[in-house]
Amino acid sequence: MRFTCFLVILLISACTSPPSALAPSAAALSLPARYDATQPPVPEIASSLTRVFPSSELNALISQALKNNPDLIASAARLKEAGFTVTQSRAGLLPTLSAQGSAARAQSNSAGAGFSAGTFVVERYVASLDAQWEVDVWGRIRAGVTAATADQSAIAADYAAARQSLAAQVAQAYFSLISSTRLLKLSQRSLESFQSTNSLVKRRFENGLSTLSDLSLTKTDIEQTRAQLIARKDARDQAARRLAALLGSYPSASLKADSFPSLRRSLPAGLPSALLRSRPDIDAAYQRIRAADARVTISHAQLYPSFPLTASLGRQSATLEDLARAQFDVWSLAGNISAPIFASGSLKAAVGAANARAEAAFATYKSTVLNALRETEDAIGSQNYLAEQESAAAAALKAAKTAEDRALRQYESGLLDILSVLEIQRRSFATEEALITVRTARYQNRVALAAALGKSY
Repeated sequence: MRFTCFLVILLISACTSPPSALAPSAAALSLPARYDATQPPVPEIASSLTRVFPSSELNALISQALKNNPDLIASAARLKEAGFTVTQSRAGLLPTLSAQGSAARAQSNSAGAGFSAGTFVVERYVASLDAQWEVDVWGRIRAGVTAATADQSAIAADYAAARQSLAAQVAQAYFSLISSTRLLKLSQRSLESFQSTNSLVKRRFENGLSTLSDLSLTKTDIEQTRAQLIARKDARDQAARRLAALLGSYPSASLKADSFPSLRRSLPAGLPSALLRSRPDIDAAYQRIRAADARVTISHAQLYPSFPLTASLGRQSATLEDLARAQFDVWSLAGNISAPIFASGSLKAAVGAANARAEAAFATYKSTVLNALRETEDAIGSQNYLAEQESAAAAALKAAKTAEDRALRQYESGLLDILSVLEIQRRSFATEEALITVRTARYQNRVALAAALGKSY
């Protein structure tokens, strides 16, 4: 009868489909021989952020952030947890051994026909060693180890990506602080310039060479610039607080930075195919495909019988001291088989869900690759455009400064009205603001390019 039941279970299990290989419908990506945006001159990027920006101050800030940033510390803790999970999953490949002990004391009072009344006490002591092990016939436990290992690799790649991202965020926050500081100083110089113009107009007014309207116009520019100055003080303080928070310290406005470091150019950007090996987020997405594929195997194995083995060695005694003897009075060895017969389709639904998750992991991988390629193309393309913009803005500022000096001299000579002078001054300051803005964008884009290429700190 037992042999017949065993055959029935095996026949039912044989009706289930074997695990199918993961075959997502999405086509593989076709990578070009070079980046589309790499038109001459070819932009270059150093192998790390420290070589891109040779600034001891910036490097010290990045080092502090990598040590103290709470988000990065949390990411490191998740990586530790993943290591323990792998160890835990591997434990299923080996038998488990446990020790048990029990003591019992029972008392009964009896009296009856043919027996004298009395109290009976029964003591029982038991000690045993129990072992359990499951024969991994279908590879379910091994697939669990594979999935946990792939998860660990994915989290390790997440941690590497978090380090890169944090270093890039610190660099960009640092350049934002420099930019906001320089804009604040520009507003201070603008205010001083407009106040100087106001003094000039006042002298001319006192000499009957200017009007009250001219004086009012200069006062209007002074007050507008003073309002701008207040706003830029707030912006500078906020930039300092953002940087301080990234460093893992109290977000105060005490940090200071006002000079852009020099840019270094060294190693070429490389080929698009190399991006797949250098970006940790791409590696993380790939490892999650492996984990999802392993879990497909696990879900299929749930449809098949399991074969747990148990063994027990023990001793029973009516006296506690007898348990100290080396020999055992009781032992057992048992093999079991269990297989699902009817589960309302839940196990097959679990297989379908695992397959769907594997397909989603593949699609996420493709999306991650496409996003990495787009980020790189954008950063490479912007690099040349921003360099051209900065050059044009610098030339425009030089011309604006010359025009401003000429306009003030002409106004003092009575050859130019105050409206023209103020307009030229505003244009000069706007041109300098544009230069600061485009220079900041160029530095931040260089950080984005380093991050897009997977350059580590």
